[in-house]
Amino acid sequence: MRRNRSSIRAAAAGATAVTALATVLAGPAAGTAGAAEPERLVIDLGTDTGAFHGGASGSLYGVYGDGVPSRNLIEGMGLRTVSTKAQDGPQHPGADALEMLPPFVDSGGKDVYIYMTDIYRGFPYQWPGADGPARLADFQRKISKQVAQVKTMGAYKDHVVYVPFNEPEGNMFGTGEWSYDKVSWLDDPRQFFAAWKDTYRLIKDLDPEARIAGPNTSVLYDQIKGFLRYAKAHDVVPDVMTWHELSSPAKVRTSVATYRRWEKEIGVGPLPINVNEYGHNYHLSVPGQVVQWVSAIEESKIDADLAYWNIDGNLNDSAVEANRGNGQWWLFHAYAQMSGHTVEVTAPHPNQQYTLQGVATLDEDKKQSRALFGGQSGDADIVFRNIDPALFGTTVRATVQEIPWTGQVGDSVQPLRLSDRELTVGADGSVTLPMTGMNEMSAYQVILSPGGNGGEPAAPSVSWRRTYEAENATYTGRGYSRNGPEGTPSDVGRFATSGAYNVGGLRTGSDGVLAFDVDVPRDGTYDLSVFANSYNLYDLVKEQGPTNVFLRVDGKDPRELRLPLGYKWVVWGHTDTTVELTTGTHRITLAAQDPDLGVTKGDAIIDKIDLALRDEHVTAPAIYEAAYASLSGTRPDYGRPGASGPGTVPLAKGDSATFWVYAPGDGEATVSVDHLGGGRAGLSLNGERLDVPEVGGAGKGTDRVRVFLSGGINKITVTGAARELTLDRLLVAPSTGSLKTRVYQAEDGTVTGAAKVTDAYTFASNGKAVTDIGDGRANTLTFDVVAERPGRHALTIRYSNAEQAPATHYNPDPIARHADLSVNGGATRRILFPTTFHFNNFWDLTVPVTLRKGANRLTFTAEELPDFDGDTSNQYDQRSPYTPVIDRIGVTPLAAR
Repeated sequence: MRRNRSSIRAAAAGATAVTALATVLAGPAAGTAGAAEPERLVIDLGTDTGAFHGGASGSLYGVYGDGVPSRNLIEGMGLRTVSTKAQDGPQHPGADALEMLPPFVDSGGKDVYIYMTDIYRGFPYQWPGADGPARLADFQRKISKQVAQVKTMGAYKDHVVYVPFNEPEGNMFGTGEWSYDKVSWLDDPRQFFAAWKDTYRLIKDLDPEARIAGPNTSVLYDQIKGFLRYAKAHDVVPDVMTWHELSSPAKVRTSVATYRRWEKEIGVGPLPINVNEYGHNYHLSVPGQVVQWVSAIEESKIDADLAYWNIDGNLNDSAVEANRGNGQWWLFHAYAQMSGHTVEVTAPHPNQQYTLQGVATLDEDKKQSRALFGGQSGDADIVFRNIDPALFGTTVRATVQEIPWTGQVGDSVQPLRLSDRELTVGADGSVTLPMTGMNEMSAYQVILSPGGNGGEPAAPSVSWRRTYEAENATYTGRGYSRNGPEGTPSDVGRFATSGAYNVGGLRTGSDGVLAFDVDVPRDGTYDLSVFANSYNLYDLVKEQGPTNVFLRVDGKDPRELRLPLGYKWVVWGHTDTTVELTTGTHRITLAAQDPDLGVTKGDAIIDKIDLALRDEHVTAPAIYEAAYASLSGTRPDYGRPGASGPGTVPLAKGDSATFWVYAPGDGEATVSVDHLGGGRAGLSLNGERLDVPEVGGAGKGTDRVRVFLSGGINKITVTGAARELTLDRLLVAPSTGSLKTRVYQAEDGTVTGAAKVTDAYTFASNGKAVTDIGDGRANTLTFDVVAERPGRHALTIRYSNAEQAPATHYNPDPIARHADLSVNGGATRRILFPTTFHFNNFWDLTVPVTLRKGANRLTFTAEELPDFDGDTSNQYDQRSPYTPVIDRIGVTPLAAR
């Protein structure tokens, strides 16, 4: 499960492509099967390779508890399996199996794999006992307690899979200090086999319906074949076969094929497989890397869980804050939207990592094909073959999107629309999409649907953009360092970095200036993203938190930027702003000193800057097509005249269409519901039925609803209510003025007990916040707030949290603090708050609350949570008794029409 970095640096050989500066889709045209191109990814819609499985959306230690990450993030990425620690295990803070089980299952999850060994601390596991039999006896007593706890979970227990041993060849039945007898079972399997048999039977005796997974080795050793023979002979064959693939996507395919051959030879199975750890730091968070793993896992029709190298509760570097996703999250969201069956995909270099790979599906009922691909910079043709005219007609509509890399802790907008157009299918039944300037760190999606229906193609959602690498910029002053190469195919333990290098020097006491010379095509406003990192526990960073630097354009317009923190060095996020530029060349500088604004405090490394023209493509409302939504009880209709896009969706009573909508921040947005009439429908937001009039009517129209969107991912569901509404699409844009927010500073609230106002955190609004709330219900913070009308409201809490538990391994162990919130003296609601990496780094978290008209009282407190049985507590400071530091709250009506 956890290894020293030196043991994971070896990787499959492969060339590293140069990061492209831009991505453009060349004009796609009708193609022929014989088009001669150096690189082609061929998608054969005529070859069915099995039902879509979705198994690559799995996570090891990715869910901390209810709200970290949000249920939107779990459901939206189609999270299928989670491997996590035994309830109350001391291995890491949070991720307790029976606490995360209900929110995971309620969000659509399938199975929780309980690492029963993680009831112990350390790795190798520190199981007590004078000898092997005594250690095993202690473990089996703890196993009995775990099974008894699971049996109290009602129907949720049907989603539990027990994993009795984890990498047993390296710890419990290996050769080290904490092994059973210091003999690896790979050399002499007798002790492990006997322990497996006894433990298996113990669990089945306690719960005959239990599912048990194993042997959970670090790789698919040849000795597993002998394990299968033993398990069959003693009737203890696991219900799920598990092992880890910390190797390459190519190894996934070959290992699964090898294992399936063993099953046939021995006469067991076929068993479900969960490769419950896959990927490395170099891969995780990078859509162009992870899509290669996804293609191999989906082709193999197995489940698999992303490896846990860093912090828990962030979906293995997919989640940002509580409710935001980075590029990797959007990749898995696109993967989760696939349906029907997979089709044959022939890559230009089949089953070779660090080359162009992909996965594709065809859903005959929806009349859609979806393809995900990436992993290579440069140009390639994406060829769809055997397009069935009975499904698609002679014209297809192709929507092409890019899912860029945004860093491990960098929020990402929804996929960028590169092109949306109609193509004539060639006489040979194919179309070719020429992709130019692809970026190896990005993944790409193509959605193919019937064309020729009159809907207007949507304009691209991006315009001119460029990347400028920090290592190519000009540095003046003291302290310069060029760092790298970072992660590479031959050093996969390190983190991915654009261009493989980054620059240091902007720190406390420095006079450094990093200058980027840029050339832009026209006058206008440009979005500027600075990809940067400060290690939150580094000495120079500890004092202030976010490192501040100073931006100027051509020596003018100074402003201060606060750069993102991370849990280690080279963990990238981005700070965003806008700049006004005229046509031609300019110099953009980041400096550690500014004569007008001050000096840098902290220490930062810079990876790159991204510059993008903020024109009508970018500022137009985001388009969410009904034909591409998640549908229940219905399917798209591509034949209705008057549709604005590829098609419409008929919503009879009870039918629904769900859209996963991005918001850049917590606040008001206008959702425009385009429809062709015929009926009415209700709206829900993040599972909350909105108290607004139903949308729709007799004829074509647009209904506009003002809603409060949480920053990041929002779930908007349109559900048929009367007759049959023909839904066309949603348009979403930020707005102001309809939903009034009332802001209350924490220092103006009422504190009791030990809770107190502090001015220790300079980045709190007004320089003040409230700390020491909790550690007993006498220590509270209370706000008296006013609501203009009764009903559901968005409560936005600006907070900070940097509590971190002592660790015995390389995983940082931040703690998600909690608050128990009471409204008007009612029952408390527990809210989890993920780490902000420093107590002087504040984030917003929004939860819905019900308020009465007029005065309301909101009270925050906390106390340390006991273990599951309520008779013990955690002895390693892994459950905080405190709320986060609270800066302020905002109260906003949830919706208005």
